[in-house]
Amino acid sequence: MSSEGLFISFEGIDGAGKSTHIAGLADAFRAAGREVVLTREPGGTPLAEKLRALVLGDAMDPLTESLLVFAARRDHLVTVIEPALARGDVVLCDRFTDATFAYQGGGRGFDLGVLRQLETWVQGSPTAPNGLRQPHLTIWFDLPPAVAAERLAGARVPDRFESQPAEFFARVAQGYADRAAAEPARFARIAADQPVPAVWQAVRSTCAARGWIAPEAGA
Repeated sequence: MSSEGLFISFEGIDGAGKSTHIAGLADAFRAAGREVVLTREPGGTPLAEKLRALVLGDAMDPLTESLLVFAARRDHLVTVIEPALARGDVVLCDRFTDATFAYQGGGRGFDLGVLRQLETWVQGSPTAPNGLRQPHLTIWFDLPPAVAAERLAGARVPDRFESQPAEFFARVAQGYADRAAAEPARFARIAADQPVPAVWQAVRSTCAARGWIAPEAGA
């Protein structure tokens, strides 16, 4: 198994169940002898967490929202992600740029061309393939918006995104589908409406197939 730095992002609409499986995958990589960095977006650094609070809590127009998300991402990359990859660590990130294209681009209907330009500026890296830092793998937890809404109902006080109507999440889901269609080699789509053990098996098998962790015993 390679000891080079590895960057895996976890994507999906709110309620898709990403968080349930990130910790399990971290344990699997640690069992394989890897150092693991668990992080999230927006967030992951003190500055980015402050920007996250603004994005989730304060009303703003889509351009302002996008600029704050990418500002948080830049600090996250420079401070956490790039140093971890240089050390050979495994970075497991709860959301990355695909979420911006899904939420701000799909959900808000913001200009995808502007988002692509910000992506180029913020994620430029001399050590990344094609000079643009992207995850080596994006695990997309694909869940029907109606199921996600049922899971979130009464779970907690919704933030500015979780309180959006079902039509918003339908557009977000389509935004993820569009990103996956554009980069199919990077994406692994997992049906997130399965029982939790089946979803976990799909997550683990996806990484085992790439030689990053051992297959589950008996699989």
